[in-house]
Amino acid sequence: MEINKNEDPNNRDSTPKVTGIGGIFFFSEDPKELKDWYTKNLGLEINNWGGATFESRNLHNPNEINGLQWSLFKKGSEYFAPSTKEFMINYRVQNIEGMVEKLKENGVNVLDNITAYEYGKFVHILDSEGNKIELWEPIE
Repeated sequence: MEINKNEDPNNRDSTPKVTGIGGIFFFSEDPKELKDWYTKNLGLEINNWGGATFESRNLHNPNEINGLQWSLFKKGSEYFAPSTKEFMINYRVQNIEGMVEKLKENGVNVLDNITAYEYGKFVHILDSEGNKIELWEPIE
C-alpha cells in the first residue's frame, strides 16, 4: 500500500494549504481612539491583546470553533515590514512545514523561520505585490 506523504496517520488531510483567515491587521493613526470608536459605534469587545476576536464554527466539523483576530497597529509599526501596505492578513494553514517547503520551491519570499508558541506556529511571507502575509498553524 502506498502512503501519501500529505496524510497523517490519523487519516486527516495534511496537504499544505490555507484553511481560513486567522486575522486582519491594519494601521491606524491613533489605535486607542479608533478602538474606542469601534467599541462605541459597532459594539466590538476589545480583548487584552488590543483587538477583537470573532468566533465561527467549521462547516465540515461543527464541534471545531475558529477565531478571527481583528487588530489595529500604530501607523509606522515595523510589524508589517518590509511591506509598506496598510494591512496584513493572517491565514490559518495546515502543515506549515510542508507549506514553507512548497513556497520555497515556488520561489516565494519567506521572510523568517517558523516560530512556535503555545497557541500555534507562525511564519511570514511576501506575495507577488509585496503584501506581507502571516501564516499560522493553530495548536489543536
